Amino acid sequence: MSRLKYLNALFVFVVFFISALTVCFSQEEKEEDKPAGEFFGIPVSMGNYYFAKRAVITFGAKWRGVPRTEEELEDLTWQELLLSYEAFRRGIEVTDKEKEEEIDRIMLAEKTEFNRKEDKQAYEKWAEEKIKGSVELFENQIEHLLRIEKLRQQVLDSIEVKVTKKEAYQKFLDEYNSLGVELIQFDDSQLKEAEKLYKQARSNPEVWEKKKEEKAESFKDLKGPYALDFLINLWGFDRKDAYRMIKMRQGRFYKPAPIYKGYAVFKIIAIRKADPKEFDTREDQYFDKVRNMKKYQGLKDWAEELKKQANIKIFIKPEVKQEEPETNEASE
Repeated sequence: MSRLKYLNALFVFVVFFISALTVCFSQEEKEEDKPAGEFFGIPVSMGNYYFAKRAVITFGAKWRGVPRTEEELEDLTWQELLLSYEAFRRGIEVTDKEKEEEIDRIMLAEKTEFNRKEDKQAYEKWAEEKIKGSVELFENQIEHLLRIEKLRQQVLDSIEVKVTKKEAYQKFLDEYNSLGVELIQFDDSQLKEAEKLYKQARSNPEVWEKKKEEKAESFKDLKGPYALDFLINLWGFDRKDAYRMIKMRQGRFYKPAPIYKGYAVFKIIAIRKADPKEFDTREDQYFDKVRNMKKYQGLKDWAEELKKQANIKIFIKPEVKQEEPETNEASE
């Protein structure tokens, strides 16, 4: 038997064993054993599905955003299940000390006024209010989240990257070169309208002021000035366009260029250029920044590849509202 098949079989056994210990034999609780989906050909029970879904809804985590739609919630839930499985497959464990410290940190952040070890009744009441579940469920979810975090760190530590001085210097320039602009945004289908505004504003700046009022909902004030790094990564400015803009004079207009959504025409308001001499005193800092960026990109690529290999199949229909039974087992 291959190592992967052995681990897969072990995973199924452990899930079954945990379920046998924690699930009573009523008809309602047997629903938890039904498959919600599968990955790597292994069934994922409804109980584990709801466990992960509750964790996504209740707790923030570094590896995921906040779900804004039911579709995003489902995607993050299955991501959580897959990461939990991978952590189990790698034999990653969470010590009692690590779990206790994390629970204490959460209780401190929540500004609770009781000692959870001495006042169990108050602790149980707090858990019910916080996660609509038991203390056991809360503590199991904390262990689940810590295990995934340790997996992420393990993967990050395993990623080897190289950083050149050129890359570090470019990051320095991106952060220290700053630009302030006004912009009027256009949809992809309105490129000709954007080009028309650009030509008119260059010959008659009053056209710009009038257009700002006409398209108030599309006008954005980014006078800042803001670091090019911010404009490139958050606003979707093309790096070449951003560096062309900082070479222009204030008050000039820049041709239609892509941003995070559609196109924009720009008016240059403020420019602050980096002093290359400052890089010498911050070189190590920027080597570390680029190294971390590459590592986190590597982590993202690893997660995407894991998802492809898992071949996730979902049986449950999220649009159908179902009763979410309390379950104390994690996806491991």
